[in-house]
Amino acid sequence: MRKRTRLTIAAGIGLMLWGEWANWRASRRGVGPTRAGSEAVVVLGYRNTGERANAMNRWRVRAGLRSIDPGATEARLVLCGGACAGPVPEAALMAEYATEARGYRGELALEDSSRSTWENIAFAIPYLKDVDRIKIVSLPTHAATGRDYLAEQSPELAVRLVPGREYRFGEWMPLKPVVALYGVVKNLRHRLRSDDA
Repeated sequence: MRKRTRLTIAAGIGLMLWGEWANWRASRRGVGPTRAGSEAVVVLGYRNTGERANAMNRWRVRAGLRSIDPGATEARLVLCGGACAGPVPEAALMAEYATEARGYRGELALEDSSRSTWENIAFAIPYLKDVDRIKIVSLPTHAATGRDYLAEQSPELAVRLVPGREYRFGEWMPLKPVVALYGVVKNLRHRLRSDDA
């Protein structure tokens, strides 16, 4: 019995460490070295059913805010998401949280029409053309998908991608294996659809 318990504990620890590694790796996929200049931090929305930003969107805003480089010559926070699951666009709910709850006073752009990650990126592109570097922030595997989409939709902008600060060791640790597996499956589906096209 003790051996089985030890094996179960070891497997659980191994799974959580794999989740950490997979999310760290995803946070580095598709980015180049940090460069000086202006930046846009793009925060991808999550389905929000109510009239307040849900826990996931609040976390994503916090990750976006900590990704802003205080040394940037200019910084723009781009919040993405239409009214997919509720009456208010996700971008508007996240903007309210960023300004009222977190005290953000910098430049803000709302992309409030999209209904998918692909559209988040497509509709955010006009806010990215005049900056030197671009950070896409969400859960690490989701942010990596967003960077892949930008590379498909606008390769000339994708070369400006640099790391955000969405990954932190230990943050969301019990959920990271699930998030990593979901990201792998979603990425595989997208690749299969792309190959069929």
